[in-house]
Amino acid sequence: MDVPAFSTSMAIAKGRYLLLFLCVQLVVMAFLYREGYRKRVSYFLGIFYKGPQVAVTTNAQNTSLRGDVYANLSLIVKLAVPADSLPYCPKRSPFIGGPIRVALPEGLTLADISRKNPYVSRGGRYQPPDCESNHKTAVIIPHRNREQHLKYLLYYLHPFLQRQQLNYGIYIIHQAGNNTFNRAKLLNVGFKEAMKDEDWGCMFFHDVDLIPEDDRNLYSCEKYPKHASIAMDKFGYKLPYKSYFGGVSALTPNQYMKINGFPNNYWGWGGEDDDIAVRVSLSGMLISRPPVKFGRYRMIKHGHDEGNEQNPRRFNLLAKTRRTWKQDGMNSLQYTLISKEFLLLYTNITVDIGSDKSVKRHT
Repeated sequence: MDVPAFSTSMAIAKGRYLLLFLCVQLVVMAFLYREGYRKRVSYFLGIFYKGPQVAVTTNAQNTSLRGDVYANLSLIVKLAVPADSLPYCPKRSPFIGGPIRVALPEGLTLADISRKNPYVSRGGRYQPPDCESNHKTAVIIPHRNREQHLKYLLYYLHPFLQRQQLNYGIYIIHQAGNNTFNRAKLLNVGFKEAMKDEDWGCMFFHDVDLIPEDDRNLYSCEKYPKHASIAMDKFGYKLPYKSYFGGVSALTPNQYMKINGFPNNYWGWGGEDDDIAVRVSLSGMLISRPPVKFGRYRMIKHGHDEGNEQNPRRFNLLAKTRRTWKQDGMNSLQYTLISKEFLLLYTNITVDIGSDKSVKRHT
């Protein structure tokens, strides 16, 4: 037998099989492109050229298609490398899945939420265990007598933020006593206290009864102050009016100080959001917003809050904003810090912010 000839024929046969295999792959890829499944082609290429890491990324996206906000968290794994050796997180998180199904679990406890978020440390702090985040966001939530709403928000907000690979902290600013509620002043307090802890790059000011419904609504700041909750179910998932700035908003520390923070003199419900929108305009900035399909929020239904009655002075105060905004804000903020507790899921800051004696309260 001619051994060299046999080897040559075997090599030719192997080459033909390899060529046939590649042709089949090209046909499959062309079919998938024709059907519009480019993500599946990317998945195939990722396995073929880069190994299983890309496959994990694609699976993370697929597992969230059904809308479970916790679907992707099991794919987050701590790397066995020092924290200072972690790679930077990608520009777009592979765990973002889009629309989220919101249902309010019965009998929910803070311990339940903590068990479902094992990487959240005391004070409600989180850093991605597998990469170094590109964004540092503090979430400031004004609060009083809304414990059940707070549980629901924390249940959804923690995994929502983790899916975006944020370095974040959650601050609950609790108004002590039974004087009239002052949302904007509590947000000023939250800004000041949070900045003592960390050099945050973005501050999200978040009502306790609003749950985000799409994790493509990124909790990071932009060139201009951002109004995130532009499509609430309360308003039929559309903006109630052009300058509306209520619910959930975001500013960088520089933007926040440029508008002198929020007003301190709005006691009771209403008016402060419009005041903030005016401040943004007077400081020469615009309001940025995400697409409507991203900025969707569900409001937890609740009755009227005692101590947060409608502010009878709101229209008079708004009429004076142009004259008062540089004197009323962060540069005039006064409060007494009662306690600061680093709890399992959030940092709880309890403060005495005084009262407005011109606002009558029921005792």
